[in-house]
Amino acid sequence: MTNQPNQPNQHYDPYGQQPQAWPGQGYQGYEDPHAAQQYTQQWQGQTWETQNHRAVSAQAPDPETAILTPQSPRPLQGPRPPQEPAAPAATDATGYGPATVGGNARVTDAQRARAEGRSPIIEPGMQPAALTALLGLLLAGAAAVGTYALLVPLVILQAVTAAGWFRLNGMWPARQGIALGFAGALAADAALLVSGRSPSAILGTIGVWVLLALVLQLRSHADPDERMYGLMATVAASALAIVAGGYLAAAAEAVTVGAVAVAVAVLARALPLPTPASVVVSLIAAAGAGIAMGSVTDLGTSGALLGAGAAVCALIGHRVASYDYPSRFVHFTAGVALPLAAAAPAVYVLGRALA
Repeated sequence: MTNQPNQPNQHYDPYGQQPQAWPGQGYQGYEDPHAAQQYTQQWQGQTWETQNHRAVSAQAPDPETAILTPQSPRPLQGPRPPQEPAAPAATDATGYGPATVGGNARVTDAQRARAEGRSPIIEPGMQPAALTALLGLLLAGAAAVGTYALLVPLVILQAVTAAGWFRLNGMWPARQGIALGFAGALAADAALLVSGRSPSAILGTIGVWVLLALVLQLRSHADPDERMYGLMATVAASALAIVAGGYLAAAAEAVTVGAVAVAVAVLARALPLPTPASVVVSLIAAAGAGIAMGSVTDLGTSGALLGAGAAVCALIGHRVASYDYPSRFVHFTAGVALPLAAAAPAVYVLGRALA
């Protein structure tokens, strides 16, 4: 049998039979595409019914990880219909944008507020103001009892001041820095008691603690920028906690008048009033409280000046605790302690001048 070359559109039989043409086609190629389809294999099973399935919209980012959760499969046939831009999800409140392949940097609440033209300042509010007033009244009452009774609320004030300042600066837990600042306050209190409540004990303790904080930061293996930032936070926290010991160095009458004036000023500042009006009301209320407490003590009407001066320093501390969208923890630490700690130098100086 003579081998013949294969012809186009022939079915080759591997068992040696002669090439045969496809049924009904002879040796001609497919010219009609519809005619070719009738000899191809056709799917007889069930298929997807695309009309009964709707497109699945993108889900909101997971509130913890900000990564899109898995989605159900989309239809494989047909183009996707255009979708409207999704409304901002409720998880935008966490400060995270939508997830991206390359990552997305966190936008802080303060940065978001500035971008939207809002103030990044949030004041502590009435509850921290009430705690400040309570602590101020404890200071005033303890000062009237005696020096060692004054130590109890004073030590609480110094501890909350050190912790609040570190958290206000975004450093947490920073246990070493908080412990160092609080230890400086205790050392200053002890030096005041030993020296007969001399203010030089406060200045000397601050100098020693600055050197101590500098030595500790030099021994740190952190980056230079982090060491400098930690040094500034440690020195400031220590200084504020030590300066709060000014209540221990001041006269008892001055502590009573000044602490009550700070309590009244902070409560008035927390009232729902415009900021300028709230500041004016706070100063007037503090001066009135100073007059009232001065009439009970030996200061008399000069208590108005002491109360107003203490209130000015307290409002500065209140403003510092409101900086850049602080957390609730900051409000209940720095927001409580800073007004009283900042007013301590004014209470000492004005008390000495008006006595």
